[in-house]
Parts: sequence; C-alpha cells; structure tokens
Amino acid sequence: MASSHPDKAWDFSDLTALFFNNTLKKSPETSNTEGLIELSRSIMTKHGVKTEVIRSIDHDIATGVYPDMREHGWATDEWPELYKKVMAADILVLAGPIWLGDNSSVTKHIIERLYSCSSLLNEAGQYAYYGKVGGCIITGNEDGGKHCAMNMLYSLQHLGYVIPPQADTYWVGPAGPGPSYLDPGSGGPQNEFTNRNTTFMTWNLMHLAKMLKTHGGVPAYGNQRSKWDAGARFDAPNPEYR
Repeated sequence: MASSHPDKAWDFSDLTALFFNNTLKKSPETSNTEGLIELSRSIMTKHGVKTEVIRSIDHDIATGVYPDMREHGWATDEWPELYKKVMAADILVLAGPIWLGDNSSVTKHIIERLYSCSSLLNEAGQYAYYGKVGGCIITGNEDGGKHCAMNMLYSLQHLGYVIPPQADTYWVGPAGPGPSYLDPGSGGPQNEFTNRNTTFMTWNLMHLAKMLKTHGGVPAYGNQRSKWDAGARFDAPNPEYR
C-alpha cells in the first residue's frame, strides 16, 4: 500500500462512499451542510474513493418503517432505489443541520428509512449493514453538535454499521445565533477544530472500510440471524437448563 509519492501512499479506489445531505433546503439553494461534506468528500476523492452526495429533500421519500412504503398505502416512494445505493456503498455518512438543538427532521426521516431495512439479511445471514462503516457531519449556528452526533452514531451502530474512532465532525460557530458555515466571515471553512476532526473522521472511515473489505467484513459466526432463527445458539447458555 505504501508509495514514494505521498498523494499515492493510500489507494482506496475499491471503496465507495455515500453522503446523505439532510438539509432542509431544496436544490439549488446553498447548503451549509454540503460545504462541510465537500471537505470530507474531497479527501476521499483524492485517494480514489467513488463518492456520491444525495440531498434527501430533493427526493420523494415516503414516511414509514417498511422497506417499500408503496406496499403500505403510499403512491410513491423513492427509498427502494436509494437503498440500492446505500447497499452499494462501503461508507455511509449522515450529514445535516441542527435545529432546536437536535437533528433535522430530514435526518430523522433518513434514519427511520435505514431502520426500515435493518431486518434484511446479507448473503452470510447477518443483518444487511454488517461490514459497512458509518460517520456523521453536523452544521448549524446553535449548540448541540455532540448530542446530534450521539444520536446518529448510535442509530448507525444499532442497525449494524461499524463506527470507527472519532467518526463525527461538526461546526456550530459560537454559542447562540450567528453566521452559518458558508456565510462570509463565519470562520467555518478556516476553523482548525472542524478541519482537524473532519480530516480524522474521513481517514478513519477509509481505513476501517478498507480493513473490513480486505478481510471479508465482520466474521459471521455468532451474529447470523438466519442461523439463530434456525436454532443455533452460538454457545449462549440454554435457559431451559439453567
């Protein structure tokens, strides 16, 4: 993996990354969240990762916790097609703004739709998201960066994603109302804390995704829902004999 040229020292060209931008603003309105996404995305792209950003609000994504809400009374639902992109990605990054100290309604919507598919299984009989890594990006001009990150990262790991060290980054400016990330004079793009955390998060996502892909994901023994349902107990004590 090493190379004499620093720009080619790490090759992640076999990885793909998907960013969900959960701004409340429809395209083409400027999204501060996308401004910070681009910092992470540019590092990935430089090292060969194939990236895509989906602005969630631009899509007709039904509300609900089933894989295809058209089967539950909705006329349209773009989630099944977006889910194909989720499953094709080694890295998933949830990104969005803070409102009232919490994640945006769009962020929560996407987490619910990820959850709607969490009972699906992969070829090894594990939950579908096993072997993929997740991180999060938060922007805003009010407090709550760590609270929002906890919610997103907990949700991702609960669904089966692997979370690397320091897998969150945010910019919220000074406490209280103020400029947004891309506003002139905000200091956001120049912020040392945010730039460092975004860089570390990005590299940790790439490193862990590469490790998992190289080694065939998370070992299957002990976590296969299909075998549990068939009666396997993976050395767990049988309560009948306690």
